[in-house]
Amino acid sequence: MELPGCYWWWPVVLVLVHFGMNGCFGCWEQERIALLQLKASIDHASEYDFSVWNLSNKVSDCCEWERVKCNITTGRVIQLTLNGTLGPWSREDRGRWYFNASMFLPFEELQYLDLSSNSIPGWVPNEGFERFSALSKLEVVHLDFNHFNNSILQSFSGTIALLKELDLRYNNLNGSIHIQDFKAFNNLEELYLGRNYINDFVTTEDSNSLSKLQVLDLSGNNFNARILKSLAVFPSLKRLNIGGNNLEGSYTTKELGALNNLEQLYLDDSSIDNSFLHKVGVMNSLKVLSVQYCNLNGSLPAQRKLQEIQLSSNNFEGMLPSCMANLTSLQVLDLSNNHFTGNIARSRLPSLTSLEHLYLSNNDFLIPATMSTFSNLSNLKDLLGMLPTWLGNMSGLTELVMAKNQLEGPIPIELCKLVRLRFLDLSENNLSGSTPSCFNSSYITSVYLNKNWLSGPIPCAFKNNSNLVTLNLRDNLLIGSIPDWIGNLSSLSILLLRENHLEGTIPHCLSNITLMASTQKPIFRGYELLLATYQIRMPYYVDWNHVGYFVTVVSQTDEAEFTTKNRIDSYNGDILNYMFGIDLSCNKLVGEIPPQLGMMSTIRAMNLSHNNLTGPIPTTFSNLKLMESLDLSYNNLSGKIPPELTEITFLAVFSVAHNNLSGTTPERKNQFGTFGESSYEGNPLLCGPPLHDCTKIGPPSTKLVDHDGEDGGSFIDMDVFYITFLVVYITALLGLVAVLYINPYWCRAWFNFIEVCIDNCYCFVVVHYRKLFNFRLA
Repeated sequence: MELPGCYWWWPVVLVLVHFGMNGCFGCWEQERIALLQLKASIDHASEYDFSVWNLSNKVSDCCEWERVKCNITTGRVIQLTLNGTLGPWSREDRGRWYFNASMFLPFEELQYLDLSSNSIPGWVPNEGFERFSALSKLEVVHLDFNHFNNSILQSFSGTIALLKELDLRYNNLNGSIHIQDFKAFNNLEELYLGRNYINDFVTTEDSNSLSKLQVLDLSGNNFNARILKSLAVFPSLKRLNIGGNNLEGSYTTKELGALNNLEQLYLDDSSIDNSFLHKVGVMNSLKVLSVQYCNLNGSLPAQRKLQEIQLSSNNFEGMLPSCMANLTSLQVLDLSNNHFTGNIARSRLPSLTSLEHLYLSNNDFLIPATMSTFSNLSNLKDLLGMLPTWLGNMSGLTELVMAKNQLEGPIPIELCKLVRLRFLDLSENNLSGSTPSCFNSSYITSVYLNKNWLSGPIPCAFKNNSNLVTLNLRDNLLIGSIPDWIGNLSSLSILLLRENHLEGTIPHCLSNITLMASTQKPIFRGYELLLATYQIRMPYYVDWNHVGYFVTVVSQTDEAEFTTKNRIDSYNGDILNYMFGIDLSCNKLVGEIPPQLGMMSTIRAMNLSHNNLTGPIPTTFSNLKLMESLDLSYNNLSGKIPPELTEITFLAVFSVAHNNLSGTTPERKNQFGTFGESSYEGNPLLCGPPLHDCTKIGPPSTKLVDHDGEDGGSFIDMDVFYITFLVVYITALLGLVAVLYINPYWCRAWFNFIEVCIDNCYCFVVVHYRKLFNFRLA
């Protein structure tokens, strides 16, 4: 029986209404209510984070709320990112909110839950965990950076069978952890227990728990050498981090060989026996080995399958061993901060043609251990620690860091073959000459050639590079002017040209530089500062432990020094993604500061000190709202200090000392209330707090006139000064002539005095000429 034409569409309407109420056109009502209840339970939640979690808000669809992600088809909540919800500004309120599992039960499709960085002191027992199994699709749980103890493991027992990733780093787990505590996690693939107080991981050979575990982080605990033997029960383990522990003791090849599927091993900042590296070869699947900050010496590992070796900050010494030629699969080699010697040009590194990242900084590469290797002076060039030409054969090289050695000579033209190079650091060597003009890698983002003996003009090799973020050429012997093409480097964020011999004016085109990196901010999960605290060096190319938590624009190996108030501040790593600075100090720059520089609204540090700049401080500098450091000291600037500068509320360092500024100092408000006398000293015509009172300079009626005729300049009318000086000079001269003409005695005495002076000068010249002549004859 067919339905009448006017009724056939009613089933469609009912379906649309059903899905409209339950998520097709928005979030489900019960989940929306649950989110509001969750917000209410967090009494001290950050208003910024939850500003749209409100019934009266125009955004009624909770799928559009911050920190909430829904399935685009069903409208069910699948992700809650609630990390750092208590906010960094309410530390006194931290630790009041307890984890109540029952509040998350309405989210039956939840797959991802992040409660990290909240200082949660614990969980509410007997509140929903017996029904927590309803969250059958939950795969990822982040509870790191809280205060949970061992009981949190029992609370999950028998509840989340499909969980694949559990993060409990930086909590209060302590003592022994038993593998049976994870019996409910049959599908767990990644487990992070680093930075706790655990001293033992009890395992049993007959246990099936964690049989699918592939990633395990136990770093920064209190484990000893027995831990490697305990981990042999994890047959699927591929990535292991046990750095930051006391791992001293002997290891048998059987114990290490049991980890036959392990691909990545991280032992950084551990106490470990030197013999360990001899036995690494039994790990047949090992591809990545990181043993940094471990005080090791002796021989290097020779595992042929290794693709990445990080042995920086140890005590290795001597020449690079010949066995390194066997590491033909190596892509990353980091031997920086050791004591290697010898001529790097004659090493076996040329065999490593697969290298992509090479770090050899802060060693002693210069002269071979024995001089007898060289039979004649034709090899004298090899005695010098010069940059090897074989670097040009490593066509896949993307990072080259050889800073802080004793390398000499020019930069070889062979480096022009490195067309994929992204990061170049040859700083703090003795390199001379100029950068080859053919050096034109379009991928390069960071160039560090500072603290060498490079000469000539600023190299044009980077003229058309639209990806260049950092250009550091400070402390060299560069001459000429700052080229206009620098203003066309659209991604340039850090320009350091301090301590050279640059002349000319500051090009106004520098204002064209924009902070491109600021539009590609890294995405943090709230613990980047702690990474720095524990000195975990994680270059952007490493993909372990979910480095994908953040995406860097500037490499972790980047470092820049800004000089302000005679103090050098060093910035490195991720913070450079937020930096935009120019340092042109200690050169011979002249002319006025271009007002266009005031349009660089994202700049954070500017140093133009120790030059010969003249003219006023541009009032446009008041537009630099993000400026944190401004140093214009030791120039010849004149005029008033623009009072509008007080609106730069982020300014922490300010100096206009030793100029020719006049008038009153800026009002003591905002950051300017913190600047002392040293910020203004060396300007005799400058007055006002924190300097002396302006009334002490001259009478109140004295008018200040600057070189442009406006109030606020010099205390002296220069036109009046010149006329007065000329009148006094002519009057004195006419008076002298009149006296000599009237009095004959004084006239004769005057001419006798002149004659005696002429005779004495003649004798002095003759005597010294004869001495010089006799000396040359001798």
